[in-house]
Amino acid sequence: MSRRIVIIQGHPDPAGGHLGHALADAYAQGALSAGHDVRPIAVARLDFPLLRTKAEFDSGAPPEPIAAVQADFAWAEHLVFLYPLWLGAMPALLKAFLEQTLRPGFAFEPGRMRGRLAGRSARVVITMGMPVLAFRWWFGAHSLKAFERSILGFVGIGPVRESLFGMVESAGEAKRARWIAAMRRLGQAAR
Repeated sequence: MSRRIVIIQGHPDPAGGHLGHALADAYAQGALSAGHDVRPIAVARLDFPLLRTKAEFDSGAPPEPIAAVQADFAWAEHLVFLYPLWLGAMPALLKAFLEQTLRPGFAFEPGRMRGRLAGRSARVVITMGMPVLAFRWWFGAHSLKAFERSILGFVGIGPVRESLFGMVESAGEAKRARWIAAMRRLGQAAR
């Protein structure tokens, strides 16, 4: 059964060429090969301002690139978020993108705090320089938990699955090839 998938590349480098870009490409290739519909979003290539006031967040009109993203989110059945871990969390550009995109009225009902994006699943893919075990156990994976619960769960997205890749700078070609193959399989399964 074909699914509608949006892949959000959250790496802030618009030049690409990072492991996260290869993982996103592999997921997309797998999904397309299995007959799924895929729409990519490269956050680093979008031009949007930072939100600076509650009034802007609550009632300001989203800029045109964000309105297009909201249409993609509304279309999607499954969302895939990929980003590197920077200072223990997602890069600031991705957080700013989420603030612009997941506004009241679109992503949740103001005042009622009810998510409006229910019926969509997600996968969060994070690359990091530290071992995954250290991220999970020593640091408690707090930023991942916050993203899954306080952002995605809040707007109704679930279930949320995760793929974490650690020690990426020292990973050899064979390990990277295994990671890319795993992402391709996940794309085929639309998981």
